[in-house]
Amino acid sequence: TTGNFGGPGETLIFFNRKPCSDFFFRDAISNWIPSAEKMAFYNTRIPMTLLAYNFGGSKQTAQDRLSLNFSGNATKQIQVGVIADYLHSKGSYANQSAKNLTWGLSGSYIGDRYQFQGYYYHYNIINLENGGIEDDLYITDPAEIQGGITSVDTKIIPTRLTQASSRVVGGQLFLNNKYNLGFYRDVELEEFPDSIVTEFVPVTSIIWTLDYRAAHHNFNNRNSTQNKEFWRDTYFTPDNTFDRTSYWSIRNTFGISLLEGFNKYAKAGLSAYLTHEYRHFRQTLDPDTLPAIPETLEPLNFIDMPGVKSQNLLYVGAQLSKQQGKLLTYDGNIRFGLLGDAIGEVKASGLITAHIPLLKREVDVTGFIDFSNEAVPYLLRQYISNHFVWNNNFGKTRRLKFGGSLAIPSTYTSLTVGVENLQNLVYFDNLALPAQARDNIQVFSASLNQAIRYRAFNWENRITFQTSSNSTALPIPALSVYSNLYFYFKIARVLQVQFGIDCDYYTRYKAVSYQPATMAFYNQNEIDCGNYPFMNLYCNMKLGRARFYLMMSHINQGLTGKNYFSMPHYPLNPRRFQLGVSIDFLN
Repeated sequence: TTGNFGGPGETLIFFNRKPCSDFFFRDAISNWIPSAEKMAFYNTRIPMTLLAYNFGGSKQTAQDRLSLNFSGNATKQIQVGVIADYLHSKGSYANQSAKNLTWGLSGSYIGDRYQFQGYYYHYNIINLENGGIEDDLYITDPAEIQGGITSVDTKIIPTRLTQASSRVVGGQLFLNNKYNLGFYRDVELEEFPDSIVTEFVPVTSIIWTLDYRAAHHNFNNRNSTQNKEFWRDTYFTPDNTFDRTSYWSIRNTFGISLLEGFNKYAKAGLSAYLTHEYRHFRQTLDPDTLPAIPETLEPLNFIDMPGVKSQNLLYVGAQLSKQQGKLLTYDGNIRFGLLGDAIGEVKASGLITAHIPLLKREVDVTGFIDFSNEAVPYLLRQYISNHFVWNNNFGKTRRLKFGGSLAIPSTYTSLTVGVENLQNLVYFDNLALPAQARDNIQVFSASLNQAIRYRAFNWENRITFQTSSNSTALPIPALSVYSNLYFYFKIARVLQVQFGIDCDYYTRYKAVSYQPATMAFYNQNEIDCGNYPFMNLYCNMKLGRARFYLMMSHINQGLTGKNYFSMPHYPLNPRRFQLGVSIDFLN
């Protein structure tokens, strides 16, 4: 992470990373963007409002976040919702401010035959880009660089960029429609033997889903000196930079599903679908508006690099699923590309879970396998901007991942082990340019979750070991640990209290760096980061429908070393006090 609340970040657990998206500028800030996976639809008899406010830091380093989630039902079938989220963090270091505004509307209708879920959200995320601090000694040894003065005001530490900013603006419209074919039947209630109700039993579903997404990315730098010093290449305007890349896509999926248990042709659930997607890209330097290249700069050949690009993609897929049954459940998916850049693409996954009684305890054993052979996203193949231009002929990326997990709920234990083989992996090299590793890369990962609970005492741990066969193309820390030690108790039987300390830690490795112009994390082979515990002392409380917390973040600053860099030249936030409150209003 760049350190600031609301800023770019990337998980260090490789198996938790998502592949690069069609518009990769969103990837680094995906944690702050709504998505279908995060969207929740509520069905409530009484309208509800969830309101939360979090704040912390001093006047110069303040961070604030206000979020709202409203949902209400007009009838038992019809629901509407509103979300809003405003985040503003000035940052602990100079030229690091972040401001995010997200809002959205949602709705659903759940009837016997027709069902609908839909939402629209819009986000506007602005980050000042400081390029990291000029000298790491301000953090690791402030006395040496300040003539014996050991304390440092983080806001006056010089940064490599002072007038640069990134903005990502976008939204998504998602509409999911399903019409069920089936029959009605009379059912006798177990709790009332003489009562009979009529219920609808769906047998087959016809589905149509529309997914429209749009976004644009702007990068601006107004400092002419830094424009020449920070970047190796400048192609068009040496005094300042204003890059703009935009994208939109519309996807329609039509499917039919034979529901589990009610079709003689499919005892398990069986679905088939057809998806068409249209994508449109417009880059900064549209040939129609291409500025004159300065005579002092070497001309580039843009004949084969259009500023406007469209793609038509067609997929066909199927799913086989069995979710009923106490002993065994499974789910399998496969998708083939038929048109455009999707020709020859294959994506398949399988998941099977067995629920096994062992020594009077239930044990869940799961096996999984994923295979994909997919084209590299367009913007990683062709891109034009003031400081970066690339035109790559990348082959399809092939990934094969398989493994299993073991979960024992009664002992709070789960273990997941997996192996992934990657061929033609695309990454950003030490020049922050996309590159493709032609050889195979193997990644092994084992993650253990173990909690210890005794009365008020709780200790939760997540330990992940991972290794990469090619640390140049895919650097990852060998060991990552999250530990949370706390006491949970009640005061006067009404105030719930969770008081504890947590810690994030990972071993040293050649950490990725961050390129502000493209919002991409890229590999470097000079500086190690890691081997530093980041600890928070906190107290969570709940009283009625109000939840609130107090936290001293990075409480161990100065006690466990000073090399608290997340990436080269990007230190984590120093110690700060934070608090927040969340209230559930029943209207």
